[in-house]
Amino acid sequence: MFGALLSLASAAFFGLNNATIRRGVIKGSVLQAMVITVPFGVPVFAVIAFFMGGFEAMARWGVSPWLWMILAGLVHFVIGRYGNYKATQLLGSTLSTPIQQLSIVLALVLAVGFLGETVNLMNIIGIALVIVGPMIVVRRKKAVAQVGTKKEFIPNYRPGLFWGAVCAFGYGTSPLFVALGIGDGGIADSVGGLLVSYVSATIVVILWVIAARQTGAVSGLDRSTRGWFLLSALFVALSQFFRYVALAVAPVTVVVPIQRLSVVFRLIFNAILNREHEVFDRWVVSSILLSVVGAVALAGDTPTLLGWLGFENQNWLARPLF
Repeated sequence: MFGALLSLASAAFFGLNNATIRRGVIKGSVLQAMVITVPFGVPVFAVIAFFMGGFEAMARWGVSPWLWMILAGLVHFVIGRYGNYKATQLLGSTLSTPIQQLSIVLALVLAVGFLGETVNLMNIIGIALVIVGPMIVVRRKKAVAQVGTKKEFIPNYRPGLFWGAVCAFGYGTSPLFVALGIGDGGIADSVGGLLVSYVSATIVVILWVIAARQTGAVSGLDRSTRGWFLLSALFVALSQFFRYVALAVAPVTVVVPIQRLSVVFRLIFNAILNREHEVFDRWVVSSILLSVVGAVALAGDTPTLLGWLGFENQNWLARPLF
């Protein structure tokens, strides 16, 4: 029960993080958001690694785990996060959600191809539901634009969908690199790896800012926008913290499906904080909820999910197809 509550807290803070970053990129730039949110994670996770044995775990690593964790940080916290923020800025949080959920599909494909994991009929159903979400968003383009016009926010579809796909690529490939880096390690290795990933991403972001001659980017922000970015950085750090503690006290089969509810919290918090800057169409909301169901069918342990649904005897749904 405690692990489930921690997972729910993680999902809630991740949804809150998304709503606050959406508010920040209304006036601020994506690079400004990156400059604040990525380095913020280094001291936070250094403290967490200290108390959870991360530094001791890193001391036992060979070269390979370091390289995989560095790569995971660059792909997730630089490429994936930039794509997430950019898609959120161009499409809004609600419209960008379904396309970003495709990261779950990509992660599964890579896990099957490189980690030897299997796919069953429940997973196939999940893939279909996740793919339906972006299709609904694209088909409702004109209707959504009409709703957006009334709120003085017009979604920019083509670049928005592109950056949403970039986000899906970053978030979908990084789990493979993390899995290859951790190997048979435990939570301490995971926390140490998270710190390494944040440090490598921070170095790249700082070099990016210097190369772009944007060293005064943060000082040029108004107080309100800077505050939203700082809140986002805090919330995503809390989300990651609760996630790792949940994994330490509860099975993955409990933690992962509950964490998929972050998309629902994303919808709720954006409705509270950003109602005038978001498009809430019943078809868009339906596509998000469908993608949540699909993501749970993909990410959760199939026998456990069937038990929750009362289908314990339907083993054919869990039988590996390939």
